Amino acid sequence: MAAPPIEPGEHPIDHVVRLKADGQRLDQYLAAQFPDFSRSLLRKAIDAGTITVGGLPAKASYKVRNGDVLRIWLPSPRHGLPTPEDIPLEILYEDDVLAVINKPADMVVHPAKGNWSGTLANALSHRFASLSQAGGEYRPGIVHRLDRDTSGVILVAKEEQTHRSLAMQFELRRVFKEYVAITQGALDRDSDYIELKITRHKHDRVKMAVTDDDEDELAKDACTYYEVIERFRGYTLVRVQPRTGRTHQIRVHLASVECPVLADKAYSGRDKLLLSDLAPGCEPDEVLMPRQALHAHRLRFEHPRSRAWVEVVAPLPREFERTLAALRQHRSPARRPRSASEQS
Repeated sequence: MAAPPIEPGEHPIDHVVRLKADGQRLDQYLAAQFPDFSRSLLRKAIDAGTITVGGLPAKASYKVRNGDVLRIWLPSPRHGLPTPEDIPLEILYEDDVLAVINKPADMVVHPAKGNWSGTLANALSHRFASLSQAGGEYRPGIVHRLDRDTSGVILVAKEEQTHRSLAMQFELRRVFKEYVAITQGALDRDSDYIELKITRHKHDRVKMAVTDDDEDELAKDACTYYEVIERFRGYTLVRVQPRTGRTHQIRVHLASVECPVLADKAYSGRDKLLLSDLAPGCEPDEVLMPRQALHAHRLRFEHPRSRAWVEVVAPLPREFERTLAALRQHRSPARRPRSASEQS
């Protein structure tokens, strides 16, 4: 049966496949690259011929190769383009071709089902006169993503050449990313690599999961480095550097070692931290951490024009500072008992 017709977006996305995806099915590759679109919608686009490889329509089963040039007309959402909205933005760095924003928590990056306003894309459309359309007209200027409840550094491109250069740096893993997280649980090592494949959760389509199933075609290699900054009883402040860029990677990897990100509802089972959770009976009670305690703290990249390295740091949000102060007051590490020789 023929696929239902779709309305492709006005601006196609040009994309070059890199070696790490060599041999992957086209539909699986696109699902990984565009997680905001359902697999069925991407399949309809492929069947409708609005996704080409080397200028020719390709089947879903086509095995992508290193260097393949994809031209992608993704289906247009039924809603209109992001309308400019006067939403305050904290700009950490800006020049003629790019900007770096400190994204607040509880802000979706671009419009999608259920979030057609109040997004970063709406705010960017109001703040900047010119934004790249290389990522599609519904993602103006947006080079990469952060989860809704993750705060911190995010890159914005003002024109297409800069966008493509920055996107290539992400693709080749040349962008240094450092996050700060508070975990629910005490990590048993001061630093370590977590190297576990990540795939779609079997029963919850909005979640990811680790797997050791070599037959899972959707599973992707993933590597996360962490380093403990400070320990508390039952909690850990940790510096995290993802070496790959999988969906929910940090959250899934930390949960896999039984130290999920604090207040991460999807992977820890709770959506906030109260003062009474640390010190029962405290009055008045207050919400310390109202969202997942994950912050994109530092980003380093090569400037597409000057070729100089640019490093931008987003300071810890107020809720992080408030939570850390409470942890230091109520959950300081237990003192180590003195040995007999120290007592004498």
